[in-house]
Amino acid sequence: MVQTHSLSGKIVTVLAYLILTLLALSCLIPLVNTVAISFSDKAAVMAGQVSFWPVRFTTAAYERLLADRQYLVSFLNSVERVALGGAINFALTVLMAFPLSKGQRYFPRKNIYLWYIVFCMLFAGGLVPSYILISRLGLRNTIWSLVLPSGVPIFNVIVLMNYFKGLPEELDEAARLDGATPWISLARIYLPLSLPCLATITLFSVVGHWNAWFDGIIYIDRSVNMPLQSYLWQLTVEIQTTSTMSPEELHRMQELSAKNFNAAKVFVSMVPILCVYPFLQRFFVSGLVLGSVKG
Repeated sequence: MVQTHSLSGKIVTVLAYLILTLLALSCLIPLVNTVAISFSDKAAVMAGQVSFWPVRFTTAAYERLLADRQYLVSFLNSVERVALGGAINFALTVLMAFPLSKGQRYFPRKNIYLWYIVFCMLFAGGLVPSYILISRLGLRNTIWSLVLPSGVPIFNVIVLMNYFKGLPEELDEAARLDGATPWISLARIYLPLSLPCLATITLFSVVGHWNAWFDGIIYIDRSVNMPLQSYLWQLTVEIQTTSTMSPEELHRMQELSAKNFNAAKVFVSMVPILCVYPFLQRFFVSGLVLGSVKG
């Protein structure tokens, strides 16, 4: 009887691992197909012959991307946006979540602020008022128009606030008895104990800033200030005329189709996130779950 239960348990475990492996592979299939298309010949791509391996291998799509100086400028703009926007998100999220995690005796009117941030999460001011505000403040065509409107990510605040609430109150009380100020408690107790949740909200901010494209289209007119995703979107919808192209550009265009060029753009734009995610992945699940369910 014991052996039967042991055998059935092993079978269930094997099936679970098999199903999870298949699900993981299904998530990788679109990425592999995109990479294969980006390295394939135009005719093979147009004929639909590319699946998971390049057909008639070529680097024409990447050569065209790397030959574009504006692509490098936009890439650096996105790096600057991620660094600046991520730092602002991190600082403001921590500074808002910490006091909101305290009880009524330390923060008597915290419910007013909680309802306020929940309202802001559910309802936005609208595109036109936001554009008018950014224009009146003189922030258009600057990096600040891309990082300040999303400076306080409300969802991240709620996740971190709940995580802070889950930490033992005795730690904070002991620190107060030893004469620690709230700043010292935050820096020496709460932040070191919240690394999983901090890594999670940092990942959210980094991915959000890197993938954002619509605000760059709205607030940025000068190509020198354009972030990468907005620039790639422009390349997708831009209609190029062959009359203004050089012979080298015409030759490259003949080797490309919109499909493999777009695949190259998508893959290159994913590379930074693919490099960052493995370092934060081990914190991701635990930080998100703990910060979501504790209240």
